[in-house]
Amino acid sequence: MRKPPVTQKSSKELEISYWISPSPVGRLLLVGSPDGLHALQFQDGAHPLDILPTWTKSREPFHAALEQLKEYFDGSRTQFQIALKLQGTSFQRHVWKALQGIPYGRTVSYGEIARQVGSPKGSRAVGAANGQNPVSIIVPCHRVIGSSGKLVGYGGGLPIKTALLALEQSRH
Repeated sequence: MRKPPVTQKSSKELEISYWISPSPVGRLLLVGSPDGLHALQFQDGAHPLDILPTWTKSREPFHAALEQLKEYFDGSRTQFQIALKLQGTSFQRHVWKALQGIPYGRTVSYGEIARQVGSPKGSRAVGAANGQNPVSIIVPCHRVIGSSGKLVGYGGGLPIKTALLALEQSRH
């Protein structure tokens, strides 16, 4: 099990909620606060996220996210409109923002993202930031592929990456 992303707390402790939802690619763990969605992780893969005892199990805070995920999987949604609360370095957040600009049904290489974020020789750094993406699917790290066009690396596992890309390309 992986430890959840570190969340900075204000003077008032954040109310962290979680929910596990079934999906066509396995169980998804959603973690969030009133500020937004902190994590969306695959719980059936090699690196499930630990659920902390201080979190509250509740579906209610994730109503919009769950509805939009349902629409994504049924093919009627190509973009998400969900408040995100992403914790990471400045470089990671810059990469994650670039990932959100990859059009539905398309793929780009790690090198293309590196050039886009102003680090043309930073393919490996982009790969590392991509691998730390806390909000899979919504921040579409599955759309990043190797420069040869080969599918490489995915936190949820290559079968899930393949399934997500196939879903998008079948409806594109």
